[in-house]
Amino acid sequence: MPDTPLKQPVVERDIAPGVLTEYLTDDWAFFVRSARAREKFESPYQAVEVHDSVPFGTLFRLDGHFMTSERDEFFYHENLVHVAAVTHSQPQRALIVGGGDGGSAEELLKHPSLKSVTLCEIDRAVIEVARKYLQQVHRGVLDDPRVALKIEDGFAFIRNSTEQFDLIVLDLTDPGGPSTKLYTREFYRACAARLTPLGALTLHVASPVAHPERVRETLGNLRHAFTLVTPYLTSIPLYGGMWMMACCSLALNPKSLSAREVDQRIRERSLRDLQYYNGDVHRACLALPNFVRALVV
Repeated sequence: MPDTPLKQPVVERDIAPGVLTEYLTDDWAFFVRSARAREKFESPYQAVEVHDSVPFGTLFRLDGHFMTSERDEFFYHENLVHVAAVTHSQPQRALIVGGGDGGSAEELLKHPSLKSVTLCEIDRAVIEVARKYLQQVHRGVLDDPRVALKIEDGFAFIRNSTEQFDLIVLDLTDPGGPSTKLYTREFYRACAARLTPLGALTLHVASPVAHPERVRETLGNLRHAFTLVTPYLTSIPLYGGMWMMACCSLALNPKSLSAREVDQRIRERSLRDLQYYNGDVHRACLALPNFVRALVV
């Protein structure tokens, strides 16, 4: 069967000037008021915006969608990275596709075993904006010698690479525009081929409340490439609340660790500045409400 297309809501504009409006669906949205617009321009790939806001501090948008902010980025990046990275016994090489804000790279490099992180971002403007405005997100890791920046198409990089990675993090925009082909079975299979035998891929999926069909379709596509697809939940204020992520592997299972074992690995690795993730959170994020279980079977 061909890849299932992921339906996107109709593109809407902000409900008023300075009222940054995030549409979860055509009929459901929330807003953050901009205190000051600091950047607003079109890159070759997408509309780029940076705003100051009262609740989130510096806030970053692409094509009218919230990407990250300096005050809530840890809700997203810690959960996207550490569920798989802590489960892995000794990750050494990692690849990030997207993630030009540097937040995922910053979390990965907290693990002392990480020798290299390749960050493949298609849009140079995202890197430039991050360097200028998002220091509280990346904390300088974009200049860390262990980070190799690749300004190129993520699909082409994966398809042409012969490298093997212990962790692949898909830190992408929602499906649409330059990221559309990065949600296909073909891309997931290409990623699986670049993983070491005990390696894992993680990605954000969608809101199981607002986007149930996207959840079903994305997990279905992932299962064509990976033996183990483990969905898990977190809460991301800037995305409107409950959000699904997934850990995908041929062998690595985040359910294999107890809360005590996770906390022990956090201590042994001296993982610092964790504001969200711990052993109890690791186990709790894997506990799915019944309505979510019905989506992911």
